[in-house]
Amino acid sequence: MGERDVQSALRKINILIVDDHPIMRDGIRRRLELEKDIDVIGEAASGEDAIRMVRELIPNVVLLDINLPKLNGLQVTSQLKATYHYEIGVILLTAHNDREQVVHAMRSGASAYCSKEIEAEKLLETIRQVARGYYVIDGKLYNERALNDWLDGQVEALSGPFVADSADHYTPLSPREMEILRCVTRGLSNKEIATELGISHQTVKNHMTSILDKINVSDRTQAAVYALSRGWVRNLPPLNADK
Repeated sequence: MGERDVQSALRKINILIVDDHPIMRDGIRRRLELEKDIDVIGEAASGEDAIRMVRELIPNVVLLDINLPKLNGLQVTSQLKATYHYEIGVILLTAHNDREQVVHAMRSGASAYCSKEIEAEKLLETIRQVARGYYVIDGKLYNERALNDWLDGQVEALSGPFVADSADHYTPLSPREMEILRCVTRGLSNKEIATELGISHQTVKNHMTSILDKINVSDRTQAAVYALSRGWVRNLPPLNADK
């Protein structure tokens, strides 16, 4: 056991749970509270609350749902890792389990990516490994160098070996790009997006080009489907739903 592992074993793991479904938060909390080495120090129902509570509580690990209103889990992860880097491990939980989603999660700064169907014992083991500073994918442990090698291989496999600039694929969207993507899922045109966000039509077009490249799709319809199917954006009801 290395020095990092020894130090981790001597302290409790403080966890913040982030999910906008109270039943899900309660279920996770009840299971974690059975463990002597884990303390649930807080719960948050939104990405904004999560960022505020991390700043106040400084947990060791954040259990974070991807599909959140407004700021989604990927955006929250990017902000937390930009601020706290190695100090806080983020475990992303999602119902949308595919290889592209894993790459997006890990490139956003997550320490682990888990399906919400994960067995309790496997989740507990993941929490403990992340608290020790490791990365966990499909139950396998990685250090930072091994993770970067894995990500490079996955991006090449997903993009194709002969695709130019494939390294730009599956990189985190900026806050503005995610904002524009939300507008796209609502069916807004570039002109309507420009008006709503108070930016130029050309700026929207530039952002759209970047979005399509980063998520490796060819048009805005595919981009909308991509975001909705992976829980990045909530599927809003039709405008006439109450009529």
